[in-house]
Amino acid sequence: MTNPDRLTAQMAFLNEADRLKSVLRATTLCDGSRRENSGEHSWHIALYAMILAEHASRPVQVDRVIKMLLIHDLVEIDAGDHPIHGDHDTAAQDQIEQAAAARIFGLLPPDQAQEFRALWEEFEAAQSDDAIFAKSVDRVQPVIANLESNGGTWVEYNVTQDQLEARVGAKVRKGAPALWAHLKGRIDAWFALP
Repeated sequence: MTNPDRLTAQMAFLNEADRLKSVLRATTLCDGSRRENSGEHSWHIALYAMILAEHASRPVQVDRVIKMLLIHDLVEIDAGDHPIHGDHDTAAQDQIEQAAAARIFGLLPPDQAQEFRALWEEFEAAQSDDAIFAKSVDRVQPVIANLESNGGTWVEYNVTQDQLEARVGAKVRKGAPALWAHLKGRIDAWFALP
């Protein structure tokens, strides 16, 4: 028999999670037609994990990676999206995201709240093999969108190749070096354009 209080809490969380679809990201769709929302991003990188797990630098548990990717941006409901190449106070942003995680995951029944918060913290720390790979696909998806949309937000944010290497390449190489190596030629060619 279903506990009505548990189900009520779960539905409240799911309804709140729907708000992620309203958070617009800096990244555009691959065709450049519009900005993606964070719900679309989370779905897309979960799919990336399913397809690209064989390229992880170390063996990963794909189901755990997908769980991390599906929940990692829920804090943006309260905190908003802050692009990696944007200008913002990362310490202040971390505090806002911690408060958002407490509120949003706190909507769930205690056992699920604890599990989801732990997965979110693991993703943020990026120390386990699963989290390192999850961070890699999270970082590489916007790169592909920018390559497909003729530079996309790299132009808007005046991104240099050195910035891309430092902020994105290092994380992708750590969890999926073959993936970064595969994209490197296209990245080099784009940055070499006049």
